[in-house]
Amino acid sequence: MTEPLSFTFKATDIDAIATATGRIAVFIDAEGKLDAGARRVNRLSKGAVQRLLDAGEIAKMKAGDVISLAYPAGLAAKAVDVVCLPRRPDVATARKAGAALSARQGDSDVLLLLANNSRAAEVTLGAALRAYEFDAHMTKKADLRGAVTVMASKADEVEAEAKPLLAMAEGVFFTRDLVNEPANVLTTTDFADRLAAMKDIGLKVEVLEEKDLEKLGMGALLSVGHGSISPSKVVVMEWNGGEKGDAPLALVGKGVVFDTGGISLKPAAGMEDMTMDMGGAGVVSGVMKSLALRGAKANVVGLVGIVENMPSDRATRPGDVVTSMKGDTIEVINTDAEGRLVLADVMWYAQERFKPCGMIDLATLTGAVIVGLGHENAGVFSNDDDLCKRFLKAADAEGEGAWRMPLGDAYNSLIKSRVADVSNSGGRPAGSITAAMFLQRFVKDDMPWIHLDIAGVASIKSGTTFSPKGATGWGVLALNRMISDMIEA
Repeated sequence: MTEPLSFTFKATDIDAIATATGRIAVFIDAEGKLDAGARRVNRLSKGAVQRLLDAGEIAKMKAGDVISLAYPAGLAAKAVDVVCLPRRPDVATARKAGAALSARQGDSDVLLLLANNSRAAEVTLGAALRAYEFDAHMTKKADLRGAVTVMASKADEVEAEAKPLLAMAEGVFFTRDLVNEPANVLTTTDFADRLAAMKDIGLKVEVLEEKDLEKLGMGALLSVGHGSISPSKVVVMEWNGGEKGDAPLALVGKGVVFDTGGISLKPAAGMEDMTMDMGGAGVVSGVMKSLALRGAKANVVGLVGIVENMPSDRATRPGDVVTSMKGDTIEVINTDAEGRLVLADVMWYAQERFKPCGMIDLATLTGAVIVGLGHENAGVFSNDDDLCKRFLKAADAEGEGAWRMPLGDAYNSLIKSRVADVSNSGGRPAGSITAAMFLQRFVKDDMPWIHLDIAGVASIKSGTTFSPKGATGWGVLALNRMISDMIEA
């Protein structure tokens, strides 16, 4: 796994600043007011910070921007990073500032002088999220990151606030690593093994093998993996940190480690990107890791269906009819619409076994959602307005784009089958909606449910403020916040 940044929290020690090596970060508000740490650095550097102010450079900066002073006289530091940040910044601005500092860090140690404690923990989270590189298969590795020391007037309070945030960053990293891994490394077995290893952090983990899935009647899920030599699996992760007897929230993820489309073969161009088709399962896994690391006071169960969709003489054919665990028969019109078959069985199993208080499924399910929403928002579908509003509020607070899409009985006509209870594909019109309507068949009448189509946000071609190009870890922060607000509050 990509190692997270190392953070140490200490009470402000003005006398230690002069001998600090690496980089020193100081914070100035838009009016040019220097806090105690910045004033000390300014004196030691013979007025270098003030000269920056006098030159009008701060006035040109936006909140969260950074200007670096290299090798300042009077200090042992490699550079002083001057950050423009309001005294009481909002969460997004504080994280942006931390990310900007992290982008400049490299292998240098960093001393963050946060005399003002407001949003200090959010600055550390921004720095942590940006400090990600996936170089597991590079012969030349990225330079090791330096350590970060956070100096604040009340360091113990900042550390206590930052600890759960940094646990969420580890969950994001775990998700990114899983989504970035190639399919010859992240096989169905390897994926399950990585999740089973989370027993060490307090999760209860159970791996259901193909023989178990056959006994349960998961014919829809098993049909997807028929063409692959890799065995299909379902992994169940339980975190019981809430009140005993409380029904858990169920998170269900699609984990197709590689998707050729099966017999309905995908075009060759871009097929290499289908290593990210287990993104939904990756997010569920990252959330479960975060909950355990931060000791969440909530009962949550995460279930992921792990399969590989390949063409072979054993693969499911277009026109085949399979039987789901629920008992509904499904005509497989398109073997490339396989993720919904996986989810159908795992969602039904989650409800039958755990009787959850609500259920959220995540999947890189349709290209249609990218046509509709691009790479800025995940598609959100729900049968429950209250649950949906809670998620959308959490996603907005975490800066993770999400947009509610419609459901409606009229769309069911598009997935009507001549030979079975339902078809697994309704063709191109309203493709993300008909996929959600298919899934809704496997949601019990009284079950609050959200379907998140994350095909456009799980992995992207260009970097963002908080991540390099590739896997984003979208959803880990939003779901953690939702769980905190809805269950732990």
